[in-house]
Amino acid sequence: MGAMNTNSSNHQEKNPNPQGKGGTTEIALLTEIKAISLAAIPAKTIHEISNELFTALFILGSEFSFRPVIEKPYWLYQKEGRFRLSLVSPTEWGGDSFGNAIGQCLLQRDMSWSLELSKEAQQDNRLMQYIEERRRIFDRRMESAQNIEQMLPQYIPSLPFYQRAFASALASSLATSMHKSGIFGLSYSRARSLCLAQVED
Repeated sequence: MGAMNTNSSNHQEKNPNPQGKGGTTEIALLTEIKAISLAAIPAKTIHEISNELFTALFILGSEFSFRPVIEKPYWLYQKEGRFRLSLVSPTEWGGDSFGNAIGQCLLQRDMSWSLELSKEAQQDNRLMQYIEERRRIFDRRMESAQNIEQMLPQYIPSLPFYQRAFASALASSLATSMHKSGIFGLSYSRARSLCLAQVED
């Protein structure tokens, strides 16, 4: 699901590296996670690219300070307009201090993310409207970009260390997928037209 600032009312300058990580440490982490994902990157359609980019940036726009592990379940919560990714499931926590459980998240081997919304989240009209509005904004940005790779999160300095590193790994993975699909360098509309033509053939 674009990277969302859930604290839009706070316009003060933030430390882009509040955990003190970066430089050699970040390069080492990026090298490691990109190497893990290389063999797992398939060719993808523009629809898959778009959906995975939106979902991943939705999750990576949340608060967390741990390193995600591939195929380990995490849970996304919302409280007072803020999103938080946690290792603790709603059943393990047994309370509402984390806020409303949005759903279960998984980091895939190709550095994309999946988000399975909880039944409660699906029935929360306000939340669903919020997600739909964020998707409309994301789609408009995709359509106005000169080419798709302009939307890839190669480096977002405002994100904390782990979010920034995994967003960059995602960008590398999706770029590889687009090369394999023959849509790298194309605009969003051109890539969709090509996808439709391939289906019709």
